[in-house]
Amino acid sequence: MLSSPPFRRRDFRLLLFGQTTAQLGTQVSGVAIPLLAVVTLDASPLQLGLVTASGTIAFALIGLPAGAWIDRWRRRPVLVAADLARAALLATVPLAALLGCLTIAHLAVVSLLAGVARVFFDVGYQSYLPSVVGRADLLAGNSAMETVRACGQVAGPGIGGWAVTLLGAANVVLVQAATFAVSALSLLAIRTREQPPAPEPARLAAEIGEGLAFVARTRLLRAMAITSAAGNFSFAIASAVTFVFMVRTLGLSPTAIGLVVAGGSVAALAGAALTPHLARRAGSARIIWLSLAVTGPVAMLGPLAQPGWAVALLVLGTAAGELGQIVYAITNVSLRQRMCPERMLGRVNATMRFLMMGLFPLGALLGGVLGETIGPRPTLWLALAVIALSPLPVSIALRGARDVEDVL
Repeated sequence: MLSSPPFRRRDFRLLLFGQTTAQLGTQVSGVAIPLLAVVTLDASPLQLGLVTASGTIAFALIGLPAGAWIDRWRRRPVLVAADLARAALLATVPLAALLGCLTIAHLAVVSLLAGVARVFFDVGYQSYLPSVVGRADLLAGNSAMETVRACGQVAGPGIGGWAVTLLGAANVVLVQAATFAVSALSLLAIRTREQPPAPEPARLAAEIGEGLAFVARTRLLRAMAITSAAGNFSFAIASAVTFVFMVRTLGLSPTAIGLVVAGGSVAALAGAALTPHLARRAGSARIIWLSLAVTGPVAMLGPLAQPGWAVALLVLGTAAGELGQIVYAITNVSLRQRMCPERMLGRVNATMRFLMMGLFPLGALLGGVLGETIGPRPTLWLALAVIALSPLPVSIALRGARDVEDVL
């Protein structure tokens, strides 16, 4: 992967460096924040679900207009502003802990506002990448990006679990704040000029409608939206109980939890690096649904885990799920970027993110309620059953197609 044409470009390397750094910080705090809520603030599954839901509800609230706004603006300044906003917001968590006033409500508010910034970053990033690498190299660019970013995913959870034990969860969140600042500086150093936005944009409602209509009338985009929404919904359900399951059911230490999460990240790293090879062997269109169909049933081993050696089942299930999701994400996004006209890429990406993430807050709250009523283990079973069924819409839409060129 490191010899691919995108990697030889300076601006792509800068984008890659910034996102690798931010991903490392995200993975470190991805362990720290749930542990901060569960261990330090004694959060219940419902409270943890509320914090998780707060971080994603912005996709439902502003996801569609964000895409229209991004198509009106140059995308790099939007990405920089989003990174700096998240850095400032996360820095308030260790400050509140130092002053002795950190609460679940504070975590929820920070998650909500950081989620707003994330909406603009995620939509803008997927719309900005084609300007840096060119459409012909999107699969290689997305794969290289996810491969190197996954290195942070491998190291981050283990570092996070160790750092929580050594420094305390609140202090570890400061690491992520710093990595977002580094990402902003990397973006500022990029020299690639973007195409100027339309000089006279249409009314906001009309622009949003155009993006919705494009997705609605494109059968394959509809199918990918359903599959992705199902996967995100199930992940949201699981997110409300996974750390409760590991801490209270399996009795794992913060360091052990970091290693479990890192095991999944190793699989994600392997999947990202192997995606171009798998696409060539299985077909660049067929691999989109096949990646989920093969790994989904294996992921269902996770809830069988028990204290002791049987924790390995959780590691195996997590690794299978991460492998399938990363291959699906790279191939699905690359196809979408090639299908969509440049002038409305922001709106289409925002529409897809809205449809994919709109159910995430509901899933997180549902996971919290189910965790309280039926327990973490049955809740995980339900979430993983949804993942196992999720590739059906895309497999039907791509029936008979081996490669992306067959559907363009």
